[in-house]
Amino acid sequence: MTTVHPTADSGDVSPGERGSTSIADRVVAKIAAQAAREALFRGVPAGGDVPHAVVTVHKNHARVRIGVELDYPSDIGAQCGAVRVHVAERVHHLAGMTVPEVQVQVERLHSVHSRAAAAGRSR
Repeated sequence: MTTVHPTADSGDVSPGERGSTSIADRVVAKIAAQAAREALFRGVPAGGDVPHAVVTVHKNHARVRIGVELDYPSDIGAQCGAVRVHVAERVHHLAGMTVPEVQVQVERLHSVHSRAAAAGRSR
């Protein structure tokens, strides 16, 4: 929602009176989920769900909890770290919010064997 106070010259209006822009939590959650997709080394595992995010916004700070599915074996710590960093950077860049916390929850691991078995069943 954007609030704008009409004036002939915005230089005469104090910053607090110029208006403000607020971004809905769900929009920030979509930005965070997309950023998590971008950060994952191999993208979304075959048959896996896309990352989903839950965001709490207070003023210009966003706390993010993101659920991901990863391939196994892999460097799970490195992938989670990459998601944390990229989500914080993208939310800051696109929404102008500080992100002091990004929790990454690994919801499922997909092994090479389980993917091969699932691919065989879908033929």
